[in-house]
Amino acid sequence: MSENGLMTVLKSLLPKSWTKSRPLVPVLRFSGPIGMSSPFKQELSLPTVAAAIDKAFGMRGAKAVAIQINSPGGAAVQSTLIHKRIRALAEEKDLKVYTFCEDVAASGGYMLSLAGDEIYADQSSIVGSIGVIAAGFGFPGLMEKIGVERRVYTAGKSKDTLDPFLPEKPADVERIKAIQVDVHEAFIDMVKSRRGGKLTKSDDELFTGAFWSGKVAAELGLIDGLSDLRTKMREVFGEDVRFKLVSTGGGWLRRSKKSVSAGAGGFDLGQWPQGFAADVISAIEARSLWSRFGL
Repeated sequence: MSENGLMTVLKSLLPKSWTKSRPLVPVLRFSGPIGMSSPFKQELSLPTVAAAIDKAFGMRGAKAVAIQINSPGGAAVQSTLIHKRIRALAEEKDLKVYTFCEDVAASGGYMLSLAGDEIYADQSSIVGSIGVIAAGFGFPGLMEKIGVERRVYTAGKSKDTLDPFLPEKPADVERIKAIQVDVHEAFIDMVKSRRGGKLTKSDDELFTGAFWSGKVAAELGLIDGLSDLRTKMREVFGEDVRFKLVSTGGGWLRRSKKSVSAGAGGFDLGQWPQGFAADVISAIEARSLWSRFGL
């Protein structure tokens, strides 16, 4: 008997549950603000997730790729780059992508969900916020009150645009708003190209920056329905579907280890205070993004 024949006989003697090939779905998880780091979470950006995306789409035997998203948004460019990488690999590997909105998939988070051929959410998820925002503070009155003089020297008359310690200039505001219009239009074009005829309301209703519950988002055509990853994947691929979580890596502990190893036998005391301050500021910015959605 040949080797192949022997293997066939042996397989026939084993329980079917031992030899049956179960459908595989790699799972990616994108959580947190996009393009921002915090003391406990590495930023969600293309450089930090590219390897995981490549691994998920390169997994042998994959039937589809599922992506869980829990993000209030952030950097428009990083959102676009991650979206494009997912779509490029989906087409290259001929794999369908399912995205699942968790607590929030808003602004850049919703842009990530658009990488899915089908989008699902919980009825209480926050979805949408298809708009662009820029926010900051101005302190010129405070500077004058405490007697501090601001000295700024530039080569290029617009280099001090929106300096928080100088009076706001109408020309600067107009310039920023013009940029926001360009970014907003690109976002709208992406939504229309991905959701097509599924949208049920006019542009004036959908693209105001408003956000909705998952239940309403489904009615508006922003998502395909209400479900979670496990339920939907078992519905599509059967009860025996198996999942493989592909970690995006990173985080405070890993970055702390790198900081320790970079120093001579301990922390690099010359860099640690500045890095810690930057992390605190990023954490405050991230917290403000989440708080917009009551989280």
